[in-house]
Amino acid sequence: MLRILLASLMFSCAAPALAEAGAAANSPTILVFGDSLSAGHGLANGQAWPSLLTQRLQAGKSPYSVVNASISGETSAGGRTRLPAALERTRPAVVVIALGANDGLRGLPVKQLRENLVAMARACKAQKARVLLVGMRLPPNYGAAYTEEFDHAFAMVAKQEKLPLLPFLLEPVASDRANFQPDGLHPVAAAQPKILDHVWPALKPLLKQR
Repeated sequence: MLRILLASLMFSCAAPALAEAGAAANSPTILVFGDSLSAGHGLANGQAWPSLLTQRLQAGKSPYSVVNASISGETSAGGRTRLPAALERTRPAVVVIALGANDGLRGLPVKQLRENLVAMARACKAQKARVLLVGMRLPPNYGAAYTEEFDHAFAMVAKQEKLPLLPFLLEPVASDRANFQPDGLHPVAAAQPKILDHVWPALKPLLKQR
């Protein structure tokens, strides 16, 4: 299932470059910066986990708003290129970086992935934004050496840059086919709350550091 899921990410159609969800003037912003798994590929508006995050924040009367700048098919290199403009536009208090899966699919050098993640983390910190790094995992058919190096890349960056790390975005849903759309690739709407519940414990402490 994980192999099929990952194989789709770089072929998904692009999402809007910057989709605002529940943004309010002068409210602190959470910038979600990922690929199709965060862009909500195949879902209706308001169903992806970043949109559910907005609903949770509003229900809890949190001052935070969410901007989802995720794009399907995005690599860490692409994210690194477009991040400065997103930071300038949104001035986020918190950034969720959820990129890297497409690097692995294309067999790109893990060293390049690490460098891009470090650059993005530092760009965020230079803007005084707190960062949550979200990792991905590759199936074993990519070779034990590469998959192990890929998996460790996120932990290495998190340690080096002193970032909180969520090792695998899809951990609570990846093993069950029922959690995925008919393409067998992207999580269904019913799985999105599970993903949010997985992200929330890692994200929540960052919201208390204002």
